[in-house]
Amino acid sequence: MHEIKKGENKFYIGEDIKEPIAELTFIESGKNRIVADHTYVSNELRGQGIAGQLVEHLVQYAREKGKVILPECPYVERKLKENLDYHDVLAK
Repeated sequence: MHEIKKGENKFYIGEDIKEPIAELTFIESGKNRIVADHTYVSNELRGQGIAGQLVEHLVQYAREKGKVILPECPYVERKLKENLDYHDVLAK
């Protein structure tokens, strides 16, 4: 199991925040919106559900902060729309 860490405007896996082996980046936009703009998972971690775990961390973060997520990243958009449990944080 890989530890998902919180950095400035990102959730990531790896020892070096500047060169993570997986990450989901976002921008805090206004008081109540998060723009999810990029997801990356290295070849060594692909196929393990890591990107989905990163999205789950972002969803939890949005709920804790009382924010909604505007997905600009196609992967994040698909995950948020597919999972009915995430619709409470999906920006309309």
